Formats: sequence, structure tokens, C-alpha cells
Amino acid sequence: MNHKLTVVIIEDEKNICTFMETTLENHGYKAVSAGTGKDGLSCITSLCPDIVLLDLGLPDIDGIDIIKKVREFSAVPILVISARSEESQKVAALDAGADDYITKPFGTSELLARIRTALRHSQIPASGVSASPSVYQCGDLCIDFEKRLVNLAGNQIHLTQIEYKLVSLLARNAGKVLTYDFMINHIWGPYADNNNQILRVNMAHIRRKIEENPADPKYISTEIGVGYRMKEGISANSSSLWPEEENT
Repeated sequence: MNHKLTVVIIEDEKNICTFMETTLENHGYKAVSAGTGKDGLSCITSLCPDIVLLDLGLPDIDGIDIIKKVREFSAVPILVISARSEESQKVAALDAGADDYITKPFGTSELLARIRTALRHSQIPASGVSASPSVYQCGDLCIDFEKRLVNLAGNQIHLTQIEYKLVSLLARNAGKVLTYDFMINHIWGPYADNNNQILRVNMAHIRRKIEENPADPKYISTEIGVGYRMKEGISANSSSLWPEEENT
């Protein structure tokens, strides 16, 4: 018998909970649900699930606080599913440690796709040591992290140091939303001005260099008011793709 991946659903709306349970079980997952934050935390600690689906508006504990509590002892992927559509709520959930965010109502295909993406990000080799990929590839875009080279359709793209750091950060977290504050702190440091303008300017330059149509980006999408998401591609540990050459 194949081992089923365990999903803990923390949701107090019975109809939504039943819908997710049925959907997951029909696609080969083992679903365990809890209607309160307290019961949900108990399920997480006892079952050690592969992923958690979390509603923010629970009757006893706010979902943001649950994320923070879980992050004190576990790196389990947390996919927030909530009716709260405010940008500030999305940012708060992601900054607290959530891996992704879906706003209600949502479709079956989107739910399953987001779950698959979160699970891929959490995979760790049997040795127990996370292997950092050396190459990201999506369509015609290829990034060699070891050589610090960005190649598009066979042509090397010349990026500034800041531009490369931003692209590399997004590619290493492809499929995940990175908030504006997270990116600014990671690239410019914790004492940087939290004005997003410097980030937006650099992202505009990057898109002009790697996107066929910067107004309709293929590789880097904007989560309005929240941050950016790099399209998920193929990450692998690979030997060189191009001759030795420094990125400038």
C-alpha cells in the first residue's frame, strides 16, 4: 500500500471543510480536520502532517497566532485559506511563516496545485540534508547559481549585482510569494527604508531584460500589495551550462 500524505485542515466552516476533505481524499491524500485552533494545534503535534491548510478566522485562536506557534517547533508547509482578502492580512500571514495564501472562494484545481507546490518546496533528501539546487530553469530562462549566470533563449543576460540577487532570491523560492518587506530586508538589510520604490524600480529593470512583454510577465508575477512570485520551474544540481564567464 502506498503511503498517503497527511493533510491537517483547520477550518470551522463545515461545508468548506467537507469540500476540502472530499477533494483531498479523492486525490489520494489522508485528510484530518479540526474546527478550532486548539484542536488543530493538537493534530499538528500528534500527527506531524505533510502540510497544513489553515483558515485565519477561527473561533478561538487567530490564524496568524497559530502560524507563529507552529513555526516555533515545525517547518511543515502551511497553506492559508481564508476569506480575508486584505493585503495586510496576506502579508501578515506570509511574514508569520505561511508558505502560500488562497482567498475564498477557490477552485479545486488551484487548491491541488498550491498543495503540490508547497509539498515540493518541503522535500528533503533521504540523508536529511537539504540540497541547494545549482540551476533553475523555466521555459527559456535558465539561472546557474554557482556561476551567477542568467541565460535567456541561449543568450546571456547581463544583470547588475542587485538585480541578480533579486532574481536569484525569487528563483530559489520559485512558486512562493515573497513579500516586499522580506525581499527588501534580505537584499538591502533590516535597516533599509521600507519604501518599496527601490524594489519596484529594480524589478522593472529585471522584467525589461528577461520578459518578452514586461507588461504581461511570464516569469515573475506581482501579487498586488503583497510581493512577487517567480514561476515554478525545474531546480536541479547540475554541471555547467555555459562556458566560464563572470556575471556583470
